[in-house]
Amino acid sequence: KAVDHFENSLKNKKYRYALDVDVKKTAGRPLFQSFGKTIYYAEWLPANKHRPEIILLKIDGARSKKEASFYVDLSRHPHIVRTYGLVHEENEDEGDENNAVMLLQEHAPMGSLYDVLQERKKAPDEKILIEVFLQILDAMIFLAFNNVIHADLACRNVLVFRFDENDPKKIIVKVTDFGLSRHSQLYSLAPSAKKTILNIIPTRYVAPEILLVNASQDDYTEKSDVYSMGVLMWEAYSRCATPWAKITDDNEVARRTINGERLPKPKNCTESFWSIISKTWSKSPTDRPTFAELKHLLTKQYYDTLLTPSNI
Repeated sequence: KAVDHFENSLKNKKYRYALDVDVKKTAGRPLFQSFGKTIYYAEWLPANKHRPEIILLKIDGARSKKEASFYVDLSRHPHIVRTYGLVHEENEDEGDENNAVMLLQEHAPMGSLYDVLQERKKAPDEKILIEVFLQILDAMIFLAFNNVIHADLACRNVLVFRFDENDPKKIIVKVTDFGLSRHSQLYSLAPSAKKTILNIIPTRYVAPEILLVNASQDDYTEKSDVYSMGVLMWEAYSRCATPWAKITDDNEVARRTINGERLPKPKNCTESFWSIISKTWSKSPTDRPTFAELKHLLTKQYYDTLLTPSNI
């Protein structure tokens, strides 16, 4: 009943909230800030312990292309971070052409997958990593079905709600920050936007076709996200080491990626799993698996891993 009441209250607000009227920032300093993306701890007004913990995600230099309900409905998946609606500042007219988007989202108590894996002395067992990957793939299959391209898939954009190094069934991760690119289906660049997350390409994580000088909106596809998923898997095996860490120049990384060079196999990654990651990095997008095909390959690998002598 409490859940129904909460869901109805969101619907009644049409998923739109006023800052300092419906919600407020709980601290002046942000929880996270980078390239025009800022996250604040937030709380409901009036305070209500029966409502979920929340954060405010502010995206500078952006405008929402869709109705608030679209962002909410897109997050109704068990492995996508829940969005409760859009927030505007009370002193601005909602119809104004403002230069930031604020999303009200659920708070992930354990932080990002990047944070969780970096804290550990060694990478978790393969069966644990595969469970994490399968949950991410479920979210990506859903986004692909809804024609949404993530464009920045990496461990930092996967949030952890539960993690157990010994029991994959106790793990819950969720994908966040999708659609933050210059060719986004969800956001448009504000005319005055300068350097913001929407016009920065995460060179070390993206497919070679995205790095070409003449790359266009048509190059951002499910298959370019699949390439980034391969980098994410490499990253997880490597306890979130920076891809191409020995090369400081992003332009040199781009040149190598375009020329067909790929990241090296992590020591703890099995040959059978490495062959799956390698498929995601095919130079031609048509040679890469879809997310659904990748899930099938990983599921088979998961059960093969459970049946190895060390796990019996």
